[in-house]
Amino acid sequence: MTEADSDWRPTASLAALQRRARMLAQVREFFASRGVLEVETPILSAGAVSDPQIESLATRIAGMPGPSYLSTSPEYAMKRLLAAGSGDIYQVCKVFRDAERGRWHNPEFTMIEWYRLGLDDAALMTEVESLAALLLAPDRPLRPAERLTYADALRRHAGVDAHRDTDSALARAASDHGIACGADLDRDARLDLLMGLVVGPRLGIERPCFIRDYPASQASLARLKPGLPAVAARFEFYIDGIELANGFHELADAGEQRTRFSRDLGVRGARGQFQPPMDERLLAALKSGIPDCAGVALGFDRLVAVALGAARLSEAMSFSIDNA
Repeated sequence: MTEADSDWRPTASLAALQRRARMLAQVREFFASRGVLEVETPILSAGAVSDPQIESLATRIAGMPGPSYLSTSPEYAMKRLLAAGSGDIYQVCKVFRDAERGRWHNPEFTMIEWYRLGLDDAALMTEVESLAALLLAPDRPLRPAERLTYADALRRHAGVDAHRDTDSALARAASDHGIACGADLDRDARLDLLMGLVVGPRLGIERPCFIRDYPASQASLARLKPGLPAVAARFEFYIDGIELANGFHELADAGEQRTRFSRDLGVRGARGQFQPPMDERLLAALKSGIPDCAGVALGFDRLVAVALGAARLSEAMSFSIDNA
C-alpha cells in the first residue's frame, strides 16, 4: 500500500468544513453590512516581503525576466488600491510563507485582510473583536477583550522590561524560562523569542487579549506614536494563547517606508538570509498618497480552529501540506 492510499482523506471532518463555510459566509455578511468592498489582488508579484521573520516562496513564469513571488500577505497590493481611491476594502485570500509548518502553521493558509479609512489602531481593535465575537458565537461567547501594551505583557509574563533591559538580561530571562538558544540574536530577536515561547501562549486564556504599542523597532508598516519610549501603532490579537491577527495604524510616508525596508534588508543580510527585491510599486503608491487608515490581517484557519476547539490547524482545513 502506498502512502497516498493511507493519507488521501481530508484532515478536517465534514462538520468542521461545514462550520468553516458558515463562518466564511458570516465574514462576507459582516463586511457587506458595513459597506466594505470585497476585492481580489494577485497572488504572484515581482516584489517580495522584506520582513526578516517571513520568507517568501518563489516561482518562475515563462517569458518573465526574473522570479515571481507568492504573496505572503495582500497588503502591498491592497494599499495600491487604497491609493487609487478604493475606499474601505477587504479580501479573503490564500497566502504562502516558506519554513512555516507545525501545529499552528502551514505554508499555505487563508487570510482575511481589511483596511478602514479614518480608523486608528484602537478603533480597529474594536472591529476585530466584533468580528471574532460574531464568528465564534454561539458556541464560544467572548468576554470583553483585555488590552495590554507590549511592555506590560513582557513584564507580566516574562519578567523583563522590553524597553530598558540589556541583551544579557533578556538572555538570562530566556534561560530562566527554560529556553536554550545558542544563536547570536539581536535585541528584537531575543524579544521575539520571549514573546513567542513564553508570553504568547499565556495570552487570551480567560478572555481575548490585544497586545498593543510594539517597540518602534518592530513597527513594520505601522506609524509611530508620539512620546517616549518610541512605540508603534501596532497590535496583535490572541485567543487561547494563539495569535490570530496583526494590525496597524498604517504608515503613509513613502520615504520612511523605504528606510524601513532597507533596514530589514540589512538585518536579512547580516543573518545570511535571501535578499528580496523591494516592492517599488507599493512605494510609488505611498508616494502618491494613501488615505489615513488602519488595516489588519487575520488568520482565518486559526480562528476556525478556535471555534472548533481543535488541537491543531490541520483540523480546520481540508488538507494540510502533509497530505496536499
